[in-house]
Amino acid sequence: MNKSAYLAALLYAFIIGFSFFFIKLALTAAEPVDILAHRFTAAFLAALFPVICGWVKIRLSLKDMLVILPLALFYPVMFFAFQVFGLVYTSSSEAGIIQAAIPIITMILASYVLKERFTKRQFFFTVLSAAGVAAIFFMKSAGAGGADVRGTALILLSALSSAAYSVLARKMTRSFSSLELTYVTTGAGFLFFNGMAGVTHLSSGTISGFFAPYTDPVFLLSILYLGILSSFATSFLSNYALSKIEAAKISMFNHLATLVTILAGILWLGESLEWFHLLGSVMIITGIVGATVIQSKKKYANT
Repeated sequence: MNKSAYLAALLYAFIIGFSFFFIKLALTAAEPVDILAHRFTAAFLAALFPVICGWVKIRLSLKDMLVILPLALFYPVMFFAFQVFGLVYTSSSEAGIIQAAIPIITMILASYVLKERFTKRQFFFTVLSAAGVAAIFFMKSAGAGGADVRGTALILLSALSSAAYSVLARKMTRSFSSLELTYVTTGAGFLFFNGMAGVTHLSSGTISGFFAPYTDPVFLLSILYLGILSSFATSFLSNYALSKIEAAKISMFNHLATLVTILAGILWLGESLEWFHLLGSVMIITGIVGATVIQSKKKYANT
């Protein structure tokens, strides 16, 4: 077992888990697209700082960047874009249920693209963990109105983008370092989301409103967390873990992030603890442990 890779995956899950808490704080001062723009601005500046100081050297040619670009298109560009617009037409509960399937989709894609093999037992535990997440969101949304097919389609595309990213990143770590992949994906997120927000504000004549939230200390703190930790740091942690461990196993830690989000909501946002939270949590943890501690019979040269 590669302890450093699993530690990176655990840290990734905890940072992502708390990010939803900070997103809720940021939403009190800015629109979702603006938050993404500010988030990746902070991430990009955090990425530039060690390069300017000479602590990190990135030597990528234009050809290398073009090779990595499809990875950045899957995540963060398509993942967040589909997610943001999908949530306009559907509830966060339905989105959570759909995105619970990401590890299953990743496992199927990895088996075809990367030839990663998995046992029936691993598949069972992966489905068990996904069912735990789905059960929590389903019970939370009980009694809610019908779903909009547009929202369902967009959230499904977001889930597919995440799965495709995990598989492609796993493959690209054979040719590029985790840091190189992180810099290109962060830069792409910075350009895309700032471009999207800029066009929106310029067309509506509200460009001053784009910078207004920075006067709010809570918003500034939230953006620093979302940018530096939840975008830049988690991108590196994810890419590093994917260079050592199968894509399907790493994607399982998104379920742990969901569990952390629920606990954060209960502890700091005053959300109630229900019986289905406990049941779903047991299913999530059991699934993650069962799927990740099982070692494949065949060893891969790149693991």
